Amino acid sequence: MKKIIIVLLCNIVGLQLMSQSDPMYVKTIAQHRKAYLAAFKTNPTSPLSKKALKSVRFFPVDERYFVPCQFSLTPDAEPFELPTYSGVTRPYVRYGIAKFKLDGVEHQLSIYRSLSNTLPQYRDYLFVPFKDLSNGESTYGGGRYLDLRIKDIVDNELMLDFNKAYNPYCAYSDGYACPIPPDENHLQVSILVGEKQFLGEKKQ
Repeated sequence: MKKIIIVLLCNIVGLQLMSQSDPMYVKTIAQHRKAYLAAFKTNPTSPLSKKALKSVRFFPVDERYFVPCQFSLTPDAEPFELPTYSGVTRPYVRYGIAKFKLDGVEHQLSIYRSLSNTLPQYRDYLFVPFKDLSNGESTYGGGRYLDLRIKDIVDNELMLDFNKAYNPYCAYSDGYACPIPPDENHLQVSILVGEKQFLGEKKQ
């Protein structure tokens, strides 16, 4: 009986250690979220008031979802029109594919580059819209987004940080042209980090 109890305690401690994140990393994500919320206050097209920001929630930080990826360029990819929730489309091209593992299971996401944003300061911006099995329950039903820069890719490797996954403006209000994550970016796993489902009242 004692052996069974010891094994169970070891397993519990092991799980706790696995879920712990480095304090400096947690601080980095906290700073990122602070800047993310502050941007709503200064953006003239923001869908959220200062009061509504109190209804924006996040999962606890989990460093296991800061995942290393093998990256492959897709130089022959053809431009395409990506549908949005407003009904219009936006021109994008698949820049490459990121392959990674979560809990030992392999996944991949396509990474896109916008063809409509031609301002010099945005030329190296990359976009990762995705869905996962948590959508419609603990996270926004329309999926979430990640942002990258071309400079984040070094020697065909990059890091995807799902703790920085955020909701499109469509999660808070109608009237925005939010890209719909393509079928190829539907993950068959629940990503329980990043931004949660908005608790406030959605504007019509």
